[in-house]
Amino acid sequence: MDAKVTAAEPFVREPATGSTLNVLGITHIYKATGAETAGSFSLWESVVPPGAGTPPHTHAREDEAFYVLSGELVIEFEGESAPHRIVPGGFFFGPRGRRHAIRNVGDKPARVLVLCAPSCGLDQMFGELDVATAAGMPEMAKLMAIAAKYGVTIEPPAA
Repeated sequence: MDAKVTAAEPFVREPATGSTLNVLGITHIYKATGAETAGSFSLWESVVPPGAGTPPHTHAREDEAFYVLSGELVIEFEGESAPHRIVPGGFFFGPRGRRHAIRNVGDKPARVLVLCAPSCGLDQMFGELDVATAAGMPEMAKLMAIAAKYGVTIEPPAA
């Protein structure tokens, strides 16, 4: 085998630690970034306020897995006739190439553990979105352009 693979170093992340981003109103607390895992995966806890969520979007480069720790989410994904309500202990797999969207339908923040594999820059995309929204919500075209750089297509809102 000719390809060189960089090995990741072991690390520990204590409770309530890890870099934190505000991604379109959802707090991401990183437990592992792609840089720390040599691109194998990234893992973060999302804190989704009531009524908040992600717009419909499709990943071209990575799969996502969601495990609900607390709260209640509705997840819609391409090819399904009805949304799914996910409660604590529930799980959702969002494969690349399949559009999905998430919304907190409860009256309390939802906490969700999200795994992204392989880590193809999604955590970097979220960093750019954090910077872009620091002064308020930017135009949808700017959000879509940032996402497109990382192989993510955000579906524009219906007119």
